[in-house]
Amino acid sequence: MTSATPAPPTDPAAAPRPAPTATGAVAVAVATSTAPTGRGLWRRARWYLLTAALLLLAAVLLAAVNQERRYPPLDPRSYEPAGSHAVIALLEREGLQVALTADPAVRPTGTDTLVLPEPDLLTPEQLAAVAAARYGRVVLVAPGPAALSALVPGVRTSDENGGAPYAGVRTTEPGCSLPEAVRAGSAHLGGLLYTAGSRGEGCYPRGHGYPVVAVTTGRNTDVVVLGSGEFLTNELLGKDGNAALGVGLLGSRPHLTWHLPDYTAPVAEGGRKSFQDYIPEGWTWAGYQLGIAVLLAALWRARRLGPVVDEKLPVVVRASETTEGRARLYRRAKARGRAADALRRATALRIAPALGVPPVAGAPDPTALCAAVADRLPERTAGEAAALLYGPPPTDDAALLRLADDLDTLERQVRKP
Repeated sequence: MTSATPAPPTDPAAAPRPAPTATGAVAVAVATSTAPTGRGLWRRARWYLLTAALLLLAAVLLAAVNQERRYPPLDPRSYEPAGSHAVIALLEREGLQVALTADPAVRPTGTDTLVLPEPDLLTPEQLAAVAAARYGRVVLVAPGPAALSALVPGVRTSDENGGAPYAGVRTTEPGCSLPEAVRAGSAHLGGLLYTAGSRGEGCYPRGHGYPVVAVTTGRNTDVVVLGSGEFLTNELLGKDGNAALGVGLLGSRPHLTWHLPDYTAPVAEGGRKSFQDYIPEGWTWAGYQLGIAVLLAALWRARRLGPVVDEKLPVVVRASETTEGRARLYRRAKARGRAADALRRATALRIAPALGVPPVAGAPDPTALCAAVADRLPERTAGEAAALLYGPPPTDDAALLRLADDLDTLERQVRKP
């Protein structure tokens, strides 16, 4: 018994029906479409869905764990290293009244100290309101040109006069006669550098600029410009003279008002904030993790595909390998009906010339062929031949094998001299 060579399973309406060369035993089933099925889609997508579910679960767990409130740097409510609650506690222990406000010009009494940790986030109208208010002292932390022009016109950033714009924070000697600086001694100063102007006094000199500038702007009113507020943080307050300098600069008046800036507001024109300054730290790390995940996924897919292998064409494939491969495709698709129909048509095309039945439109007439079989083989009736050559498709693999054997037997009997 020879082997059949049926074509791979495709759409029954579009694919041509090949003519096998023999009635071989091929394990296949009822004709089915190759369109994606629900089970196939699930098998292909389940690992991606599982990965997405795990990532979502991890995100939910992280969000649930990190429920504690996070404050920006130099926030007086924060106990973190970058917060400044420690200096507020020292001032309150000294008897000062400390208030937190979102309005930088809220009812000053003339004996208030106003701290602006982010003056560049104030609008021009808010800067004008602060300049017109009767504060005893205004402390600006790292102000840009817009805030300097509105509140201390005589002070400029050091780089505007050809100096270095920035200096690292480190222990620095006061180098001035400002009482608060003289009492504190050395402190951790740095950050933006400024010029003192005609009415100001610069302290803690760094090159051609100063990280601390004190300016008297009117009767019992002065402005202190700080290049950095790091010496006021909980982490550095206990080092050198940082605590004494912070209490001296912020505690010179009976009342202290600390402005809580709106970090979602745009920076005032001329400010030194960059786009990255407004990206939350968690988002930055999330971006790094996403990049690492993409890199690992690329490496995984590249390793799975393997290296490219060169192969000379045309490739010679044995007929037995082709037959076996197509049979496996039919079996996987459960296309028993397609395989049975191909085997029957091939048998009919081969026995028709031996029986003297001419083809009609490429195939022998079923009635004439069955009658010729009955004439050649008295033990078979025309009905038996019709059931064998044009009967219903087999219901299982065993029935398909029996059909292949019966077709092979019929062909041998017809060709037997």
